[in-house]
Amino acid sequence: MTTPSLRAIDTTKPEAPTTEASEHEGVPVSIKIRERIKAAQKRFHANDNIAEFIEPGELDKLLDEVQSKMSEVLSSLVIDTDSDHNTQDTARRVAKMYLGEIFKGRYHAAPSVTEFPNAERLNELMIVGPITVRSACSHHLCPIIGRVWIGVMPNEHSNLIGLSKYARLIDWIMSRPQIQEEAVTQVADVLQSHMNPDGLAVVMEADHFCMHWRGVKDMDSKMINSVMRGSFLKDPHLRREFLSLVNHKKG
Repeated sequence: MTTPSLRAIDTTKPEAPTTEASEHEGVPVSIKIRERIKAAQKRFHANDNIAEFIEPGELDKLLDEVQSKMSEVLSSLVIDTDSDHNTQDTARRVAKMYLGEIFKGRYHAAPSVTEFPNAERLNELMIVGPITVRSACSHHLCPIIGRVWIGVMPNEHSNLIGLSKYARLIDWIMSRPQIQEEAVTQVADVLQSHMNPDGLAVVMEADHFCMHWRGVKDMDSKMINSVMRGSFLKDPHLRREFLSLVNHKKG
């Protein structure tokens, strides 16, 4: 009877990776970001900022992912991006436009804003505008182009911000898929948090290309809406003064 031979065991062979990083290898970066947001029990609606959940280097990966998905959209539209020289790089261009330009307010942190104390205790009406705004309707992703006016009634404890900062903050908010009714509220919220004035007013007038370009194709309609807070809401004389000055500048 022969004695069975023993097989040599290769102890140098690496074991299968079991780390969390290896488990996530190959998972789309959009899913990783989404999981972080859900774990924090936060919202990620079209007009929400999600910058705090994006880790260094992930925006580049997200750009590649959006480009890949956009290529599939073009393919489903039966566009020959292989031989059509006009659309060969369209998927990449659109991905860069979404993440770096028209929707950048979702993926980048708020711009830094230097606040100054109201040393002279100013308490007179200040109006800033018109500030040109560009956004996109979250229903059809069609452009929204318009103007915003800001009214501020400071008090001795208010902070003041530079004129350019109004434009930077508003652009950060508007560079997301939006509806106008919610956009003006977000603008009011962010300015209120920085300045803490006695009164704050925001008026926005805009053209919506979801009406101009599609649907009823009405080229003349505009939407105007406002948010009034504090003394602008309580004092009808102040409100009339602000609206009168804004309407004069519109004309």
